[in-house]
Amino acid sequence: MPQILVASRARRRLIPTAVVAVVCALVAACASPDPVAYSGLKSSSYLAPNPQDDTGRIPFRYNTGMNWRDYDQIIVDPVAIYRGADQQFGDMSEQDKRTLADHMQRSFTAELSPRFRTVQTPAPHTLRLKLTLTGAATTTPVLGALSRFDIAGGLYNGVQSVRGGEGTMTGSVIYAVEIYDAPSDRLLDAFIAKQYPNPYNIPSSFGSLAAARTGIDKGAAALAAQLR
Repeated sequence: MPQILVASRARRRLIPTAVVAVVCALVAACASPDPVAYSGLKSSSYLAPNPQDDTGRIPFRYNTGMNWRDYDQIIVDPVAIYRGADQQFGDMSEQDKRTLADHMQRSFTAELSPRFRTVQTPAPHTLRLKLTLTGAATTTPVLGALSRFDIAGGLYNGVQSVRGGEGTMTGSVIYAVEIYDAPSDRLLDAFIAKQYPNPYNIPSSFGSLAAARTGIDKGAAALAAQLR
């Protein structure tokens, strides 16, 4: 009998270890790429690791400490799709890239329009915003949604939800933001961002581009808040 009890206790101690192993495997298999300081950006020589970011969402930044209240107009350049060798689109189709770039143009313009008057010509008190889509990942069909409910996926996504991290088999978007003083073309702020939905934002787990679109919308809202 004592031997049976010892064996039973040993099995119970092994269960958490097995669960941790599964979760670690999920992390390795399902994480999308981390952003880099893309060499083909105009601002690449200014970008540096961001010590104020511990989430991985804005790993590289350049900031002049500008008072954004000095500006009340903005030019939003057409969103560019990054073509450098260090792009992070994987095997995403050109059509999907263009779909995300078009969505980014609409989303950022809509979020910024209550704060700034959108114009086309440089003038005093005018910012110019340049957005570059540098990478994206699609949501894995069916499995992206199902992984929210199976045991291992549910455990991992629950932890990630608390941490504000990325869910399993979920799409994401990576982009560069460059903000200039429009009349002088002086760089005021630049950063690389990675955005994705909360792991338990279930609607964003359906459709290959839904999560990336949600990430774009989150990024647009975050920039609007920054420039208030």
